[in-house]
Amino acid sequence: MSSEGLRTSIVVISDRVERDHAANGLTYDTAPLEPGSGDSAPDVVGGYLERLPLAAVQHGLVDFAEIWHHSTGDGSVRHDSPHLARRVFPLGNDSAPFHSDAMLDFIHRHGAPRILCVWGLGVSEAILEACSDSVIIYNSIDAPALRVPPEVSQHFDLVLTGAEWQSEVVRDRHPQIVTTIMPVGPEFAAPDTFFPTGEAKRYDIIYVAAAQAYKRHDILFAAMARTPRRLKALCVMGYGEDVGALRQQVVGLGIDVDFIEPPGVSHAEVNRLMNQARVGVVCGVDDGAPAILTEYMLAGLPVVANADLACGLQYILPETGIAAPADAFEHAIIAAIDHPEQFAPRETVITRWAWPHTIARFERLLAEMPPKNRTDKEHRQGASLEPAASA
Repeated sequence: MSSEGLRTSIVVISDRVERDHAANGLTYDTAPLEPGSGDSAPDVVGGYLERLPLAAVQHGLVDFAEIWHHSTGDGSVRHDSPHLARRVFPLGNDSAPFHSDAMLDFIHRHGAPRILCVWGLGVSEAILEACSDSVIIYNSIDAPALRVPPEVSQHFDLVLTGAEWQSEVVRDRHPQIVTTIMPVGPEFAAPDTFFPTGEAKRYDIIYVAAAQAYKRHDILFAAMARTPRRLKALCVMGYGEDVGALRQQVVGLGIDVDFIEPPGVSHAEVNRLMNQARVGVVCGVDDGAPAILTEYMLAGLPVVANADLACGLQYILPETGIAAPADAFEHAIIAAIDHPEQFAPRETVITRWAWPHTIARFERLLAEMPPKNRTDKEHRQGASLEPAASA
């Protein structure tokens, strides 16, 4: 066990709750590993949950990272590497913001992390109070800027948003909290996870999105039904309950769509499948800035995004794709398919949004934040630190 416990770590708590968790033989309360002194820096790979913490380790901000979530059953721990562990804590009350007595006890025994990241539906005030010495960072992941009640959000030191309107919402509720536009999915893009492979193009369109209503698959399907030529699409779904309804829509419209249903596939397989398509789409409106925006681009695909997307349109540039309204979606898709030479998506992401750029901004944010003062927090001075145009 490390003598420092969690105190030199970054911990990311997601809002995932596993309903049928299979424990792996290691209980959640297994102590944090002591980072190996001779280990090389980790590769920054994986999805949006992994990339920020691994980048923080790689950049030297912390010694190791852990990703936590909850289960309605037993808890467990898995060590992916000397740099990254995953813990599942048994859940006390199956309602958000989530609370786990086991998680609270673990923090009391091993200390609070140096940096605590809370995503989505959040955790209880008791968990955040136990981490009062941590730098506490929040990102809603989806379109609402704050998906937690004020008694929880008051403990945040930094809120990462996906658009200026979200920053304004945060400042209206908590003027003292620092905000910056840095959605964790697209901003920590990982060129080593998503990249061109030279696969043969089997599909005109790919949509990687949950089988849930807010992802607005209906916009894609309606556009395909209107298009002057027949297109073929692939929908890849990691989770969600709407697969049956979506299949019925496809049959009713007479369009050509293949499905990969929940629980989905690995990141490597997603990359392979993206390489089999010509264009990636993002159809949602009330959606956060989804990580798939820059993941498509790193695989070499131009992106057609709904012009009404609430967060993330800053990634749609002339070099990366087209933003189009729902009633003209098919025209933008065909334009992107027919003129790939007009786009340089991978090069643009590497220049602007790959994780080395963002972790450098993140480090500056931490250095510029007001000192922690938990006994008189209301006197802290707020600030808004927005990204430079080239970042």
